Amino acid sequence: MRAIQMTEFGGPEVLQLRDIPAPEPAPGEVLIRVSRAGINFADTHTRTNSYVQKATLPLVPGGEVAGVRQDSGERVVALVGSGGYAEYATAPREHVFALPEDIDDGTALAMVIQGTTAWHLYRTSGRVAQGESVVVHSAAGGVGSLAVQLGHALGAGRVIATASSEDKRSLALTLGADAAVDPAHEGLTERLIEANGEHPVDVVFETSGGEIFDASYRALGPFGRIVAYGISTSRPNEISTGSLLRHSRAVVGFYLFHCLRRPAMFADALADLFARAARGELRAIVGATYPLEQAAQAQIDLRERRTTGKLLLDPCA
Repeated sequence: MRAIQMTEFGGPEVLQLRDIPAPEPAPGEVLIRVSRAGINFADTHTRTNSYVQKATLPLVPGGEVAGVRQDSGERVVALVGSGGYAEYATAPREHVFALPEDIDDGTALAMVIQGTTAWHLYRTSGRVAQGESVVVHSAAGGVGSLAVQLGHALGAGRVIATASSEDKRSLALTLGADAAVDPAHEGLTERLIEANGEHPVDVVFETSGGEIFDASYRALGPFGRIVAYGISTSRPNEISTGSLLRHSRAVVGFYLFHCLRRPAMFADALADLFARAARGELRAIVGATYPLEQAAQAQIDLRERRTTGKLLLDPCA
């Protein structure tokens, strides 16, 4: 089968198109013929072995696929762990989810990781209460575009988006944000407070780290929470206990794959998202679809913020 395989860690050039044997499902696994593979920012960290979960070589990257189960012919979306950038992939049976007829591959792949992340940012880690203000960073991205749309439905009173261009900020407003601001770190604290009617904000969903995290943290009011679910700048932050105490603030981390250890947390979120999408209440922003051999270019575009929404690979193109 055709697949993207890594034999070393490094830059985009390590993503090589190869012809390798198709995987054999182990007991408790299913084989899936992949119609689309999802591309995530975490894949770029896996490429350099800087992700939370360390990788081993050789490796076919890609943690999620949509396709057809080879044993039943059923359309599914699945979390494969690795091996997604290929024509065939295997997944644990409990991480394979049947797709409703009215959910296309792009929507399914947007929901399975980005959608469930956005859902749990509100419900599990952010614990957003009715009427609280929420800041959604990277609001035109996969998680952000869904988090903006979920905001009012899940209780947020005011949704403030950040995005790096005027077009992306316009998209965020179209998706339901009440305000959209530039995420440049200089002056960001003041812009967030201004966008919230000159009041400190209640909750921030933050995925960059570094100076954007610090500026967002300073915008929090008493009992405010900042939820860190990514470090795209690779610049971790330190917060003193004294600062937490003086301001009654909280810093919370979120890593989606801990939910897989509690299957109901994942399945319930995904079912709710699929139902909202089927009712037209939630729209997945599906971006570009790249042929398999352009996986490296897809990761470059994603890291350089040239993209909008969920990026896909087509293993048959």
